Amino acid sequence: MTTELENEIPSTLPTVVIVGRPNVGKSTLFNRFMGSQVAIVEDQPGITRDRFEREVEWTGKKFNLVDTGGWMPGGSELDVKVSRQVEEAAKSASLVLFVVDTAIGVTDDDEQIGLWLRRLACPVIVVSNKIDSDKREADRWDFLKLGFGDPVPVSALHGRKSGDLLDMILEIVEAPDVVEEVVLPRGVSGIPRVSIVGRPNVGKSTLFNRLVGEDRSITHDMAGTTRDAIDTEVDTPDGPIVFVDTAGMRRKSQVDESAEYYSFVRALRAVDESDVALLVIDAQEGITNQDQRLAERIDAAGCPVIVVLNKWETLDADGRERIDTEMTRKLYFIGDAPVLKLSALTGKGVHRLLPILQECIADYHKRVPTKDVNRVIAEAQQKQPAGAGARVLYALQGANDPPTFTLFVNRELPQHYLRYLERSIREKFEFGSTPIKLRVRKRSD
Repeated sequence: MTTELENEIPSTLPTVVIVGRPNVGKSTLFNRFMGSQVAIVEDQPGITRDRFEREVEWTGKKFNLVDTGGWMPGGSELDVKVSRQVEEAAKSASLVLFVVDTAIGVTDDDEQIGLWLRRLACPVIVVSNKIDSDKREADRWDFLKLGFGDPVPVSALHGRKSGDLLDMILEIVEAPDVVEEVVLPRGVSGIPRVSIVGRPNVGKSTLFNRLVGEDRSITHDMAGTTRDAIDTEVDTPDGPIVFVDTAGMRRKSQVDESAEYYSFVRALRAVDESDVALLVIDAQEGITNQDQRLAERIDAAGCPVIVVLNKWETLDADGRERIDTEMTRKLYFIGDAPVLKLSALTGKGVHRLLPILQECIADYHKRVPTKDVNRVIAEAQQKQPAGAGARVLYALQGANDPPTFTLFVNRELPQHYLRYLERSIREKFEFGSTPIKLRVRKRSD
């Protein structure tokens, strides 16, 4: 599959990249500019690992802001991968904000980052963070030795002089004026969103990188590598799709770190905002209780689900038969959800995903004419009446995303009969595995 990678943010915007060693306040500064708790912040190094991109608006101008992980090229294998992500982000930067910790002073790592940044062909501002008062401002001059001019004093945590820094950014980069945009509904004229969810370390980020065509998310044989939900827009033969890599979701009772808790919350939010969810399951381990809970959570969100059995090539004939049996027994409640057996690592079987995605997205946004809805409901009632004089007087599709049908009735219908009507609608209009909602209104209402 050939894909062209595009940023979620339009390419016409200048890109400002925040870099620095771990735990100097990069994500805090990112959140300060955004005006909300967008990036996960925790008082320990290594929380941010992937690149995290958002638009920033200031005084009628816009630019693209990128938060990155701590630059530590001489550390562990994971540290090296994080550092590589930082370097890739800085290569395309219009401006780099080099964040340093004023309370600690210049470190060897700061000097190493300075050497690397001097090889880039873009301007650099040294942001002297954690200056909470005028008395501390003199401490910033130690960072002149880094060779990037006067350090800019700020307190990302308290917002001190962050506005001055934003003004300075706009003086350097050519940011376009803000233009009022028409917000388009997802999946109609907008871009459908596909979230990749699952337990930790089942291959979500590997599949994400395979789909977007580059190492956009950091992958590592350690649970919990991905912290934030990472969005990337990909051009496909059928139009653009935004793929969202999410943090591995464990049971809430097992989430004990605050950073992991916020990752969990954002993963759930990504599911709620998605048009389709890919539930990635490790075929080697089989379908666990947590996989069942995640499937229930996706089903409750009302978006279609595609089950991805990853690492399928590692199973023998008995293992594959076992997984097929577990699918029928443990995930029966998601009905006819498509099941894709693939290897994210080698790419085998991944090419079958896009056609299935397009079909699910089309079903999710499908609109049925009112006359056709009433015809199907009338045929279903004639074939099998509800009994006790109860009947549907009129029906229409009131919404999509997911398809939602309103039934106007003369009296309350039994639950089993509503399921019968739902099945009739699903089969007649070929909604596949897309969840359908029925709303019932009595004539007296």
